[in-house]
Amino acid sequence: MSRRTDLDISDDQRFALMKLRRSVADLKLDEKYDDCFLLRWLEARNFDPKGAEEMLRTSMKWREEWSINKDDGWQPPQVLVDYMPSGISGFDKEGSPVVVLPFAGFDVCGLLKSAPPKDMVRFLAQKLDSYLEVARQSSLKHGPKASQVCCIVDLTDFNLRQFTWRPAAEMTINLLQMYEANYPEILKACHAINAPKVFTFAFNILKNILTGNTMNKFIIYKADPSKWKPALASTIDSDQYPAFLGGSLRDPDGDPRYLTKINQGGKVPKELYSKNDKKLTNSDDMTLVNIKKGDKLYLKYTVTVPQSFLRWQFKTEGHDIKFGILATDSENIQTVIMPIKKVACHEFEEIGVIKCKHPGEYTVVFDNSYSFIRGKKLAYSIRIALPVKEKTIGTIDKMVNMEE
Repeated sequence: MSRRTDLDISDDQRFALMKLRRSVADLKLDEKYDDCFLLRWLEARNFDPKGAEEMLRTSMKWREEWSINKDDGWQPPQVLVDYMPSGISGFDKEGSPVVVLPFAGFDVCGLLKSAPPKDMVRFLAQKLDSYLEVARQSSLKHGPKASQVCCIVDLTDFNLRQFTWRPAAEMTINLLQMYEANYPEILKACHAINAPKVFTFAFNILKNILTGNTMNKFIIYKADPSKWKPALASTIDSDQYPAFLGGSLRDPDGDPRYLTKINQGGKVPKELYSKNDKKLTNSDDMTLVNIKKGDKLYLKYTVTVPQSFLRWQFKTEGHDIKFGILATDSENIQTVIMPIKKVACHEFEEIGVIKCKHPGEYTVVFDNSYSFIRGKKLAYSIRIALPVKEKTIGTIDKMVNMEE
């Protein structure tokens, strides 16, 4: 863990930095985790050394559990490499790397159907780490102001609909929370350009998940180049970002999207989707059952704490099945929470969550009554989770309600 002599901070902040440095000495952090790195955690906790230490230790534990940048031979699925949009185009006028994100190319549904969620988390963390290493190297030359990342998000053709699929909504929220907990204060500015009206809804959701410090870094522009082009030019030289965003960078063939550096992502072809073609077996994570032809499986769960979550994960072998959720209150009145309908969980593992607003008995139904020919082999994991922060509950609800 190296020290910096070029920091422009007050005496109190320098003292807090010294305390934090001493308190985490036992972690034996790598040299790349210098004073600029420690300052980010202090800023996220208003320069409270104890709070910053707790946050940093929790993050380091998370990195270990998720094998983030662990030298274990792991390679990300090629579909993530090919279809996750983003890239560094250059540097801003203070030396910070400029990350360009063509958001319309983020096919979160297709990626979730093609790669395990854990691989997506690990891959995105790996990406963030690589961007931060570029920023760190630049800061050694240009000073501490270059240690953060400048981002340009192109919201052309932004479509909120795919994020209303429950697994996609849940993954998006988890990724945002992962970012907040493990990459504090890495963002210098985020220029969100070509924002359509529907992005207003999405931005209100972001405000409920991200901290005020992060949200203050967002600068949002409608699809009016006369406004956002001068704004970008004021902080980034034209030869440091792509021509399709108003800069001067182009590919050798003249393509203004600068594909040699900026992965555009795009719609993931269905032939790349992972299918549940493996035989189902018993595991510690999932219960394996056989549902006879013409039969139903009822699983009852008692919820005692309002606003709890009921989460599910299931798949079948070879054929689809119907799935739904019912709720029975203290007066024995039954309500349909999720209508029973056919789910192609033999092709893609089904993952989802609902909020149990009221105490009562919640019944998960797996319905094979429509099949008079074959039974179904089902592997499932159903669990009740206690309420979390209200901002997360509200965010999930808004996304889910749009779908329904």
